[in-house]
Amino acid sequence: MAEISTKPYLIRALYEWCVDSGYTPQLLVAVDARTRVPPGFVKDGQIVLNVSAGATRNLTMDNDWIQFSARFGGVSHEISIPVDRVAAIFARENGQGLHFEPVDAPEPPEQTPPPVSDESSAPPRGKPSLKVVK
Repeated sequence: MAEISTKPYLIRALYEWCVDSGYTPQLLVAVDARTRVPPGFVKDGQIVLNVSAGATRNLTMDNDWIQFSARFGGVSHEISIPVDRVAAIFARENGQGLHFEPVDAPEPPEQTPPPVSDESSAPPRGKPSLKVVK
């Protein structure tokens, strides 16, 4: 029997510690082809994501995937992160948390999340605008 990884359990535990302590939990993610994040916000192959309750909607953290909806530049995106791509979880306010060793072995294709229909993956350009609807 394959050994179960402690990583998803540690991520969930540190997330709860951040929330209970009044801190903002953040994930450092090493982006690859399986990671669904807005590419316009990826820097040097990594992205830092605020996963607090106020910044996400429908956050789920299971043993294989972290999934939620979040706004980037005012546009809602469906985010899917394989747990093996999480490089760190930490509190934004003080930097306390855990860093994980990178794992390069891809998961089997049957564990990929269902496709998400997200037409815009780049942040909007220009000045934000609102339209009055009557």
